[in-house]
Amino acid sequence: MRRPQHDSSAGAFTALLLTLLLTACGVQPSGVIRGASPPSGAAERDDMIVLFLVQDGKLELVHRPSSPLPPGELLALLAAGPTRDEGARGLSSDVPPDAAPFSVFTDPGGRTVVDTALPPEVLSTTALDQIVCTLAVPRERIIVLGHGRARACPTHT
Repeated sequence: MRRPQHDSSAGAFTALLLTLLLTACGVQPSGVIRGASPPSGAAERDDMIVLFLVQDGKLELVHRPSSPLPPGELLALLAAGPTRDEGARGLSSDVPPDAAPFSVFTDPGGRTVVDTALPPEVLSTTALDQIVCTLAVPRERIIVLGHGRARACPTHT
């Protein structure tokens, strides 16, 4: 009886192939993959509030250190005017002190509504924009009672 002969090179190739198949994970090498640019700018912080004050007749976004405030209290800061440092930088507020207190609520349609202590028709357009922009998120419209129409913040359009 003859014994079967084995080709040693075929066995070595089979062992190598088996080793490669068992150790491969299926992930192919690739070149450098470039993504989008990393985020930049200041991160929103929980200990800051945002107000819109006025400089040279234009609205300016201002950050102040503070814990979050209810909307009426946030608007009262507009009526209180700029801090000493903000005033030194040329910032002001068109919202008069007697416009406070403010009442802010949501109507049945889900819109934010602001009621001022002054008749809103005595408020300047800039004061109305300060109020709306301080409360509004982008593309949201705010109703200031007495004006009837919902206003969008001009800096968010």
